[in-house]
Amino acid sequence: MKNTTLKLITKQDAVSYVNSGNRVFIQGAAMTPNTLIDALCERYSELDNVEIIQLHTEGTALYTEYPYNKAFKVNSCFVGANVRGAVNSINGDYIPIFLSEVHLLFKRQILPIDVAFIQVSPPDQHGFCSLGTSVDVTLSALEAAKIVIAQINPQVPRTHGDGIIHRRNIDYAIEVNTPLHFTTPGILSTIEEAIGQQVASLVDDGATLQMGIGNIPNAVLANLNHHKRLGIHTEMFSDGILPLIENGSITGEDKKVKQGKIVTCFAMGSQKLYDFVNDNPMVHFKEASYTNDTKLIRKNPKVTAINSAIEIDLTGQVCADTIGKYQYSGVGGQMDFIRGASLSEGGKAIIALPSITAKGFTKIVPFLKEGAGVTTTRAHVHYVVTENGIVDLFGKNLKQRAKALIEIAHPDYQETLEKEAFKRFENLV
Repeated sequence: MKNTTLKLITKQDAVSYVNSGNRVFIQGAAMTPNTLIDALCERYSELDNVEIIQLHTEGTALYTEYPYNKAFKVNSCFVGANVRGAVNSINGDYIPIFLSEVHLLFKRQILPIDVAFIQVSPPDQHGFCSLGTSVDVTLSALEAAKIVIAQINPQVPRTHGDGIIHRRNIDYAIEVNTPLHFTTPGILSTIEEAIGQQVASLVDDGATLQMGIGNIPNAVLANLNHHKRLGIHTEMFSDGILPLIENGSITGEDKKVKQGKIVTCFAMGSQKLYDFVNDNPMVHFKEASYTNDTKLIRKNPKVTAINSAIEIDLTGQVCADTIGKYQYSGVGGQMDFIRGASLSEGGKAIIALPSITAKGFTKIVPFLKEGAGVTTTRAHVHYVVTENGIVDLFGKNLKQRAKALIEIAHPDYQETLEKEAFKRFENLV
C-alpha cells in the first residue's frame, strides 16, 4: 500500500533503493531530477548493470561519464547532447520510436520499470503534487514503476492538465530548492530569419500550430504578430509563443480539441515561461499519447506542423535524427504531427531547414548519407521550405520532386544536384 503522507528521507537513502540489474526511469527536460541522479551516480562502485531509460534530459548526465558508466548504461527514446556520446558507444543505445508510442513500452511491460525518479511541486492542501512542465511519458512510467522516488521542489510550477500525482503514489521523497533548467533563445541568423518569413507565409489565420524549440521555430513565431485566432496543439513549446498570447494572436478559439486551451506535453524555456504556465488554466499539460495522437491532431482545423531536418534527398526522404550512422537526436513526434497535419482540414505539414550546413555543405542531397535513418518518408512529405523558397511535393512524381527541391537548394549546389538528378532519373538504360 502506498504512503498516505510523504516519506521524506535523505538523497543517499533514496537512491539506496536502486539495485544492480534495475531499470530506472528518469523524468526529463526542465524537470530532470539531477539531485537524485547525481546521488545515484555516487553509488557506482556498489552497482552493476543499471539501465537508465529516458527521453531528453537536461544537465550533466554523470551516468554516461567515466567512471560512473562502469555501472550504468543509458537506453534512450530520444537523444540530447548530454547522452549523445554514450548512445553512440558501447555504453548506451537508442530506441527508434514515435513519441506517441513510448508509453506502450511501460504499459505493455516491454520495458518493466523498477524505480522512477521524478521532480514535483510540494503537495497542495489535498495532497496533490504537480509534475510541472514535463508530463510527456512520465505518468505511464509512474504507473509501471515498482518504486517512485521524487524530488520535492517549491520552484516547480503547478500546471493544469493531467500532470497531477497524489503524495500517496510517491514511495520516498527528498526536498530540494533549485531552479528548473532553462533555455535562452539564440540570435537569429539572416538565413533563419528568411526561413521564418517563408514559413509564416504558409500559416493561415485560425491555424493550429505545432512547433518545437530552436531558432527556426522562434523565427516563424516572430513573423506571426499580425495573425489571428491561432491555436496551439503541440508536443512542446517555448518562449516564442508568449508575445503572440500577449498581443491576442493566440486565442485557440477555432480549435476543436480543447478549444481555447494551449495543449502540450512539455515546455522548456525561461523563468518567464515557467511563471506563465504556473496555475494557468489556459495551458493543459497532457501525456504524449494524447498530444501526439494523430486522430486527435487531425480534428483541429488548419493544423500547421513545422519541423526540421538534418538532410533531405531529391525524392523527399527526410532524415531528422541521424548524421549518417551517428545517432544525433530521435524520431520524436515529427511523424505524429506530419501525418496529423496532412489529414487535418486545411492542414499543412512543413519541413523547414537551411539549404546548407554551418560548414557550407548542402542539406538537399542526391542520396541520404550511408546509415542515415528516414525519419519522415517521402510519401508523407508535403511542404519543404528553405531560405530560398517553398515547394509542395504532394502529388509530384520523383522527377518533379527533384526539380522542385533543386530550385530551393543553395545556388552553389544546384548545378551538381541537377547532374545527379539527370544521372538518376533521365539517363536511364
